[in-house]
Amino acid sequence: MNRCLAFICAILCASLSVASACTAAQSDAIAFTLRQQPGDSSRLQTSFSSDEDSRRGDSSWSTGFPPSQLIGLDVSGFRAGGTRPLHFAIVREAGRMDCAGQGGSSYAAGNCSFTPDAGYGQFLESRGIASPTRREWFGLMALDVRRDLVTALATARYPTPSIDNLMALTAVGVTPSYVSEMNRLGYRPAKLDSLIEFRALDITPAYVADFARAGYGNLDPDELVQLKALNVTPAYVTAFERMGYRHLPVSKLVQLKALDITPEFVRSVEPRGSEMPPVDELVQARIFGRRN
Repeated sequence: MNRCLAFICAILCASLSVASACTAAQSDAIAFTLRQQPGDSSRLQTSFSSDEDSRRGDSSWSTGFPPSQLIGLDVSGFRAGGTRPLHFAIVREAGRMDCAGQGGSSYAAGNCSFTPDAGYGQFLESRGIASPTRREWFGLMALDVRRDLVTALATARYPTPSIDNLMALTAVGVTPSYVSEMNRLGYRPAKLDSLIEFRALDITPAYVADFARAGYGNLDPDELVQLKALNVTPAYVTAFERMGYRHLPVSKLVQLKALDITPEFVRSVEPRGSEMPPVDELVQARIFGRRN
């Protein structure tokens, strides 16, 4: 069903980010390149790579940074012609990346070293999370996994996350405010994988609240996933309400949307006097192409 397709696509996108970030620090030597980000003069495209053993091949992490986050970088020297020594550091909660190399004419290359933050590791252990491996340390750094996410999960009484959970949650955009707002609305999935699924499908507090205003409060989490995966919106539901199809079950809404049955299509179906055709008749009309 479309739900599976949408969810798998979203998770695959997130997994690519996590995998590329997490595997880049197996070697102590981390190469970097720095160049102007195409189409955005306010950001510099920074790429890190580490040659691993032949079974793993080459892996990398690449993202755009505003120059202010590349601490110590001589931006004018980076952009000027010629070649000169350049250095910068990236500092996040999980650790620090110190990089040095040669650059000029809006391009630089060299090597970096990564230093995990001991206090961050102690914080994870204090929350019952295992001490990160070297691979996991770099993933936490690359994805910028923060302490406040761990705290928000604990406050909402989620199961203790693994480091892979934390990286996946961060990769799909789960923030402390997202956790607390969804929890306030009554949505605290039993499993973190379900929370990842919610965020990957862009099920937001606003989306939930709009459905509540349309008369669909306290939806089951699986129903929300089905609705969002098929892009069923409150406006779609309201349009059917106005035509006399009131309080349709979620299963019927999903069926109608999956078959692309719109209010316009309903108006084209042979009328039944003053009554609107039953939903099952609409489905048959769509399947067999019967219209007025």
